[in-house]
Amino acid sequence: MNRAAPEPPPEAAEASEAPPEQPLSLEFSLPVTEAARLQRFPILAALRLTRISTSAEEIRWLDTAEGALAAEGLLVEAPKRGSRRLVGIAPPVAAPWHPGLVAPPLAVLGPHEIPEAAEGEALTPFAAFSGKRQTQRLSLGEAEVQASLLLGHLRSVAAEREVARLVLAGPAPSVLDLAQRLAAALPLIPPSQSLAAEALGLATGQAPKPRRRGAPDTSAAESLEAVFTLAIGHLLEVALYYAPIARAGLDSEGVHQLRVALRRLRSLLKVFRPVTDGPESRALDDALRDLLKLLGPARDWDVFLAGIGAEMAQLSPDDRRMLSLLRAAEGERQAAYQALAAVLDGPVWRLTLLEGLNFLNGQPWRLSADAEARTRLDAPPQGFAAMVLEKRWQRLCKAGANIAAMAPEALHELRLDAKRLRYAAEVFAPIFPAKAARRFQRRLAAVQEELGRSNDAAVARDLMQALERDQDRGRAWAIGMVQGWCLARSITDRDGVLAAWKKLLAKESFWSAD
Repeated sequence: MNRAAPEPPPEAAEASEAPPEQPLSLEFSLPVTEAARLQRFPILAALRLTRISTSAEEIRWLDTAEGALAAEGLLVEAPKRGSRRLVGIAPPVAAPWHPGLVAPPLAVLGPHEIPEAAEGEALTPFAAFSGKRQTQRLSLGEAEVQASLLLGHLRSVAAEREVARLVLAGPAPSVLDLAQRLAAALPLIPPSQSLAAEALGLATGQAPKPRRRGAPDTSAAESLEAVFTLAIGHLLEVALYYAPIARAGLDSEGVHQLRVALRRLRSLLKVFRPVTDGPESRALDDALRDLLKLLGPARDWDVFLAGIGAEMAQLSPDDRRMLSLLRAAEGERQAAYQALAAVLDGPVWRLTLLEGLNFLNGQPWRLSADAEARTRLDAPPQGFAAMVLEKRWQRLCKAGANIAAMAPEALHELRLDAKRLRYAAEVFAPIFPAKAARRFQRRLAAVQEELGRSNDAAVARDLMQALERDQDRGRAWAIGMVQGWCLARSITDRDGVLAAWKKLLAKESFWSAD
């Protein structure tokens, strides 16, 4: 955004200088039907500098007969042209990572070299790719981006699958700009697994494990900025993995984990606002907020049907009025998942993910940082972490001072304060003594879980409004039963809340412990 402003002082001018453009390679997956027409796609045709170069491509993946390499997270990749290489199935847990990164090989091997992890056993191929590679050079202003499309078949002894992978390589801003343009019009998204991991899954019939899961491991971060960037990349990868699971709607875990990852991301942006705030950070936060609103209904109906709805079915197993109500609730859940599938299949999800990658790679917080801000970003993270955690801890303690007499609405606000502290604690806990951090997090999680039960009852009462029918006495009776059950639960759950709260207050905060 260009704004007229007075000429900055020398220090500010130096701080606002853009860092040199770093090269970036991003990998994307897309349906084969879309990839086949990519060379004629108007956006690429308008940017093309040279004719498309096409060549045959073959890759084999090798392991021992017993899978010794895969057991260590390794495979040997052997292209038709070029040297064999040792590759990882997934990036190291503590290494910086974000969706779309192209992991470099761990080692280049000689023609007959066997990796140490194979323990001298012979290597045999278990899967292969055969197809073609189409390469073209594209002009984006003064920058040049190379687009390389791998299109063909992945084969193992018992299975075969069509695959298409597109790699964009060039200066980071240009690569990200082109990716956003393409994703707005095509189902283009980073793959959740490398091609090697996909080949292994095809051969074994087992789904590859996620590259990242849960809260970020920031233990290897030596600066505050490293904590921030590592955590963003981790959470974007978690969201990428769970999005298709949520879209399938086969169980509730996909939506739950996707929402948690996006909420953790929003919390991270807020925690680091003192050193990374700006228009780009706010825009990403807004995009995440809007996406979370679209995920909410599916999660709410999942929680109701698995919790209070299941309890009501057990209490009234033969009552037609209650069974009718629960069937209607299942219909609402299915409708919510249909709406969710449209969101995750469309450009909203893809562009939100790419906005996160743009923010992470562009580092806009560095452009506006003065000398003091840069010093804080480069400093060890413990001081900033302790300040944030202590502030949120004191806020939680103050909010819960009269917890025994709190109304349900106040308990809901207390639950949100507990969640804010928990998300911040998850990011910073790995940089503090592990034992104390784990104890505190367990007790805080117990408080949040107890408060969550009370919130589930409040949400269930609201959901019942969607199931009301005029002049339907049977439906009204069933709704009344659910609402009465929710009210009773909110009273009995209070004892659990108080017990968990007492345990939390008895434990010293890990960021201030000696």
